[in-house]
Amino acid sequence: MQSKINSFFKPSPSCSSSSTPKSVDQDPLVDDIFFDTGEDEHIKEHEIVVKYKRRDVNIDSGGLGNSDLGDSSSKMVLAKSSKVLTKKRSYAQYHLELGQSDFLLHTCSTCGFKYATGDEEDEKVHNSFHKTYTHGIQFKGWRNERVIHVAEEGRVLLVLDGDPPAQWKKVQEVVKMMETELGEGWICNKDCKIYLFISSSRISGCLVAQPIEKAYRIICNTVDGTSSSNSSKKTKSGSDTMQFGSVSFQRERAKSVSSSKNSQVLNDSLSGAILCEKEALPAACGIRAIWVAPANRRKHIATRLLDAARKSFCSGPILEKSQLAFSQPTSVGKALASTYSSTPSFLVYRTTDME
Repeated sequence: MQSKINSFFKPSPSCSSSSTPKSVDQDPLVDDIFFDTGEDEHIKEHEIVVKYKRRDVNIDSGGLGNSDLGDSSSKMVLAKSSKVLTKKRSYAQYHLELGQSDFLLHTCSTCGFKYATGDEEDEKVHNSFHKTYTHGIQFKGWRNERVIHVAEEGRVLLVLDGDPPAQWKKVQEVVKMMETELGEGWICNKDCKIYLFISSSRISGCLVAQPIEKAYRIICNTVDGTSSSNSSKKTKSGSDTMQFGSVSFQRERAKSVSSSKNSQVLNDSLSGAILCEKEALPAACGIRAIWVAPANRRKHIATRLLDAARKSFCSGPILEKSQLAFSQPTSVGKALASTYSSTPSFLVYRTTDME
């Protein structure tokens, strides 16, 4: 039979005569395993008592540690983690890409602004620009306004070189809006006078005028009655005969006759070309550019601006309509100039000659 483990230890003489009393807090389990309750109780003074303490649960880190799963804090952590794991996600598809050219950026057919559809920020910017483009730029008024004309529809203000920077800052904002339709970099210079039409706290129209000395009368591109009637005439150019027994059928082919002059006039009208006379005529006011917000067109705003320009452009008497000249106009501008001047042969000038 194997000897006990305490038989391998020999107590020293100094310890043989003394005996250590048993500690009150002594763990009985340790005594049963390592020591005999008999004559070797003096070895118990070298024992090491190890105590274990339960670790606290760290709820913030989400770890359970060595705590019991039945603890209330552990249940809370498990409930929290299970809520995250079972969270439902939405995978809704808002747009379908089928090869369309404007899938990423949509271009507004009215104002020409490009924006991303579905993007809340982009759509908000587009709505603001769209309203400004169609109804005009917001205008709160100035302390010292140079009012030229007042009507029921609104009032006309004049801005000259040397006016306060705040007024010219607003003018530059209007010119930038005009450039979206008329082109960039040529509308305004230091010699120009700016006429603004204010309606419903918005700048709904603008006219840019400059002093000139000469202009040219355009050649009227109308077709006389003889040529127009000749264009409707038809002549026989050939015939085909089909014979069925004693019955014959004859088919005639006809084509319209048009002169080279009429075709040239038609091409010039489509291309927007303007033919002018070589002889220069005196003129005083050049209408460099004119613009009206789309929502306010057909309301005689352009006419109000032209009347204000004739009234206040020169310090002397009011200018005649024949003394106004227009820069090379677009098709819409050509119709406006012809209607206002009461003649299709109005005066035009080149802006490059005034630089």
